[in-house]
Amino acid sequence: MLRFDPFRDLDRLTEQMLGVPAGSARAPRFMPMDLYRSGDHYVVHADLPGIDPGSVDVSVDSGTLTIRAERSARTEQSVQWLASERFTGSFMRQLSLGEGVDADRIAATYENGVLTVTIPIAEKAKPRRIEVEVRTEQNVVPGSAEQAQVTTG
Repeated sequence: MLRFDPFRDLDRLTEQMLGVPAGSARAPRFMPMDLYRSGDHYVVHADLPGIDPGSVDVSVDSGTLTIRAERSARTEQSVQWLASERFTGSFMRQLSLGEGVDADRIAATYENGVLTVTIPIAEKAKPRRIEVEVRTEQNVVPGSAEQAQVTTG
C-alpha cells in the first residue's frame, strides 16, 4: 500500500537548499530587513517573528551596528513533524555606520515581531544653509581706477 505524503517533496527541496535533513534544527541563513532614510534619521526594520524580546541585543562598536537575536528550538519529543520550516538558533546582522550618524542617540523598539532601530544623523553631517553677507558700501582702494575717475571727472 502506497502512502501519500504531501510534504515529502517540500522536505526534499528543504534538504537540497539547506543541506540538512527536514525536521532538524537548522541555522538561520539571514535576517530580512529594510533600511531607509527619513528626514534626519535612518530606520532599520528587521523581521524577527517569534523571537523572545529578551534575546534581542542591539549594539554599536567602532562604527558597526550589530543586531543579535535567538529563537529557541521547540522541545516536543513525542510529536511527529510533518513540516519544520522555521529556523532556530542565533540570528545576527551587522551594518557599517558612516561618520555622519549620532551613535549615542540610536534607539530600538520591538513590536509585533519587527525590530525597529532609529539611527539619527549627527548635527555636523546635516546640510546647513550658509548666510550670504550683503555689503551696501563700496570700498574704494586709494589709487584705483574708480578713484581716478572720481577725481578727474
